[in-house]
Amino acid sequence: MNRTDDGGRASKTAHLVWLAVFAGLLLTLIGVRFLVVPAGAVRTFGLPGTDASASGALEAVIAFRDIWLGVLLVAFAALGEWRAAGLWLILAVGVCWADAVLVATSGGHWAAVGFHVGSGIFCLVLGRAALLAARRGGPGT
Repeated sequence: MNRTDDGGRASKTAHLVWLAVFAGLLLTLIGVRFLVVPAGAVRTFGLPGTDASASGALEAVIAFRDIWLGVLLVAFAALGEWRAAGLWLILAVGVCWADAVLVATSGGHWAAVGFHVGSGIFCLVLGRAALLAARRGGPGT
């Protein structure tokens, strides 16, 4: 993004746009993987496959949730809705860390636990930056 007549606000938030779009697209791709390769996605998530997931219904629920939430974050970022993106990201911290605890207590691999913990840290930092951008942008941002 180039500097604009808005006092440089667009150039100051360009990195936020790209990072939030990246996060949203990554979550969307994870959701697509849950649809296309459910057993592999469950293992990559860090959980052992179970008989309960044999039908693929649970994985489809996860997939559609991830796709919807990923696209929502991309939309917030693309529209410059930093307050909404920030709230989305801050709430995602709890989900990421809850996933980490679930994986850790289910005997998941340390790399999967680390991915979830790291994702939570990423969401925390980016969410804080988005909320600060909203504050700088004034009402309605």
